[in-house]
Amino acid sequence: MYFIDVQGTLIDDAHKQPIRGAVALLATLNERQIPYMVVTNNTKRSSSDFLSYLNGIGLEIPKEHYLDPLMTLESVVDKEAVAAYGATEFLEVLEQMGYRLDYLSPKTVLVAVKADFHANEYAQMIDFLLADAALVGMHETTIYAKAGKRYPGVGAVLKMLEFATSKSYTVVGKPSCAFYAEALRRLQLQQPDATYADITMISDDVKGDLSGASALGMQTVFVLSGKYTKAEEIVPYLQESERPQRIYQDVFDVLKAGLQE
Repeated sequence: MYFIDVQGTLIDDAHKQPIRGAVALLATLNERQIPYMVVTNNTKRSSSDFLSYLNGIGLEIPKEHYLDPLMTLESVVDKEAVAAYGATEFLEVLEQMGYRLDYLSPKTVLVAVKADFHANEYAQMIDFLLADAALVGMHETTIYAKAGKRYPGVGAVLKMLEFATSKSYTVVGKPSCAFYAEALRRLQLQQPDATYADITMISDDVKGDLSGASALGMQTVFVLSGKYTKAEEIVPYLQESERPQRIYQDVFDVLKAGLQE
């Protein structure tokens, strides 16, 4: 059984098209009826729109096999008085979902991915947090890759704000225990006796996805098709408990190595 990341694992960062082996991997899982969940940190499109996009580029993902943080957000963040920071598309999605954006006296500071955060935004976030707003991240991604460059991910921004204000934070998506628990609940609709020990998590983000999965007892597969092109860039600097069990170039090599049924 599998949990599978999207960005950098199934689709590339540059063109948002299927990575080598991605179409075949999903086709094989579907054909063999191997239980799986595609677990993405998508925040720039509505959940239904992003799933439609993935299906449209040849990735056959039934809606029952898909989960992103927008689908669990309402259980974590109240819709009133949210100061949201991220790409314009993210702010638009929030408003479509009925969230009331408030940059005067928010109850929650909500952080998503953005390549060009500026100092004034950080200053505003800090003021809100020191005035007792809650800090919530849509996910805890370590690095955001775009146009051949790598920027601090949401997890890095959250760590910075935590250090600046001594305010702890909550994470909606990966690698939060609540998000993985929801993914497991949905997987159990396919395989009722599934446990974390039965699941292999495949991702290009070691700390932002795989370390949390490993802590819950999942097996982990690190692919070098996204944030990192060489294991040496990150793996030697990880704690022993964070290191992935297996490393492959991409999901084509995962498929070639053989899937566990």
